[in-house]
Amino acid sequence: MTITNAKVRTAAIIGGGVAGPVTAMALRRAGIEATVFEAYAHGAEGVGSFLTVAVNGQRALRELDLLDLVQQHGFDCPRFEFVSGKGKPLGGFPAAPESLKDGLTSRTLRRTDLYTALRDEALHRGVPVEYGKRLVNAERTRDGVTAVFADGSRFTADILVGADGLLSRTRELIDPAAPKPRYVPLLNTGGFTRASVPGDPGTMVMYFGRDAFFCHMLDPQGVVWWFANIPQVRELTPAELAAITPEQWRKRLVDTFAVDETPAQAIVEATEQIAQPWNTYDFPSVPNWHNDRMVLVGDAAHAASPTSGQGASLAVEDALVLAKSLRDEPNATAAFSAYVGQRRDRVERIVAQAKKLSSDKMPGPIGRIIRDIALPIVFAKRAKSGGDDWVLTHEIRWAA
Repeated sequence: MTITNAKVRTAAIIGGGVAGPVTAMALRRAGIEATVFEAYAHGAEGVGSFLTVAVNGQRALRELDLLDLVQQHGFDCPRFEFVSGKGKPLGGFPAAPESLKDGLTSRTLRRTDLYTALRDEALHRGVPVEYGKRLVNAERTRDGVTAVFADGSRFTADILVGADGLLSRTRELIDPAAPKPRYVPLLNTGGFTRASVPGDPGTMVMYFGRDAFFCHMLDPQGVVWWFANIPQVRELTPAELAAITPEQWRKRLVDTFAVDETPAQAIVEATEQIAQPWNTYDFPSVPNWHNDRMVLVGDAAHAASPTSGQGASLAVEDALVLAKSLRDEPNATAAFSAYVGQRRDRVERIVAQAKKLSSDKMPGPIGRIIRDIALPIVFAKRAKSGGDDWVLTHEIRWAA
């Protein structure tokens, strides 16, 4: 089959979460008509806990005229503070590099608010979003690619973008030998409550407990937002996770944090509804991000563990770089190569860094001693530099 090398004009985007609508809006800016296809029969309103959009992600949103929209939700978290499980301060630093001087800092918001804001704005900008469209196959032709969905419907476009997350079907179609997500031996959970906590409003206070990691922050309305990472050596199946009752999970959390001299136990006890635990995964590397007609963005290409705080931000960066590449290169093949060339090294470094940070949350007795001695030195150096960091200072300009 001879593939034509015409300029890309249409795109099918698989996945209607965060990455999908942002990618669609970025492609529209590049003159490409994009349609979003969501596997589920409904939107994701009310689904998920909360996340943080780092300053690099916010700058990428700003390039797409989406930053003001996102900043209508949540609250700023301008500083990180770290404490040992014995209550000893380990240091802290600003959440945004002082060298940027643009007023941005980390922004924490509920996942459902981010999703709804981006999806609604995509609709407002004329992006069609179709539900109940689970991708099962993709047929490449001389002129494009046809997405085949489980309901029997089909859709043909010049390119297909896989924004379909960790369990990406698009990734499998691009490369049937693609690796599976790597299990990181931590369970995640979190919640919201009212309790007396140390730290200024917006400060993310993080505790390296003896057996688990805990973080809390206070929002402007006096509500405590918190999350925890609990070691879990064996990966639990979805059925095993669903079988954990709220009472069992609460008891495990309370017992885990009872040994620490931190507010974690009291916060857990004060929380009426605690999120059901979910597994942690990442991707060390995905060998093939694209073929001549299909390409991956977001978690489908490079999932970092939540420790990175970069999941949403990297997805927005992907969308911006992919759209720029399609705008500037003569055809899809050249654009996809340019996109991966600009993204792979950066995201794989972030995945590796997040994996190391996840490991720091669960060291043995000797490792805890070494960690608690070393971290104040690391944090002091970071604070002295004004929070400068290669991850956060990264910037992508649409006009460049």
